Amino acid sequence: MTSVVRSGTTKPKKVLFYRHSAAVRITHWLNVLCLSFLLMSGLQIFNAHPHLYWGQYGADALPDPSFISIGAFKDGDTIKGVTRIGSLSLNTTGVLGASKEDGQLSPRAFPSWITIPSYQDLATGRRWHFFFAWFFVINGFVYLLYGLIAGHFRRDLVPSKDQLTPTHLAHEISEHARLRFPKGEEARHYNSLQKLAYVGVIFIILPLMVLTGLTMSPGFNSIFPWLLDVFGGRQSARTIHFIAASLLVAFVIIHIVMVLVSGVWNNLRSMITGYYALKIQPEKETSK
Repeated sequence: MTSVVRSGTTKPKKVLFYRHSAAVRITHWLNVLCLSFLLMSGLQIFNAHPHLYWGQYGADALPDPSFISIGAFKDGDTIKGVTRIGSLSLNTTGVLGASKEDGQLSPRAFPSWITIPSYQDLATGRRWHFFFAWFFVINGFVYLLYGLIAGHFRRDLVPSKDQLTPTHLAHEISEHARLRFPKGEEARHYNSLQKLAYVGVIFIILPLMVLTGLTMSPGFNSIFPWLLDVFGGRQSARTIHFIAASLLVAFVIIHIVMVLVSGVWNNLRSMITGYYALKIQPEKETSK
């Protein structure tokens, strides 16, 4: 009996597989819309009083008890922007505290190009923020309902025990740092770093943003006064809200960078059509 192996160079073949369901894709893009407007209108609201406190402080308490503050001061004929974190003060002229409007520097915590509306208007900013906040909550509820019923969380987002071992996590961190990403069959599923990031955002950061947002509402305080106790007061809730939003922005930036370096068109196609392309190395044919 003889065996013959068909040798030679075999090119990887491109295989499309269905990666994202319609529910995941729709809620994803609605989240992009909602969070964009929430961020820009939220910065408009923050500009009305660009100071963060911890505890039961009022906005006019003296001396200034804020531990994060963005402001401006006059230095001769010019305006300088300053961002203060604790006892550390940073010159952030042109970015934070003082930015250009109509060709000249104006005192403003966050610049006009990143706020809605672009001009200072707290009432309008609040209306935009509240509208998209409720839109975001409803969209999030639909996503959570789908994730539980369809098994999306258990199947796609919960890391396995093997993925949580220190050795495996260290290996994935090393591979990501070198911009080496899973290929072939390994790319069919999220890796442990992706799963941990998504779980952290979905079940920790976003709920914190919603709950602290409700805590800042006097109307909800009258219905759920215990929220003020949970977060240590309205000013503490505002600070946590700001920090959670900042962490979410950091996640989005890293997410976009990873999309770009790991294959922008393939990733975009999967989130638009649902189909993700894999390059599979075919096995060599053997006959006996």
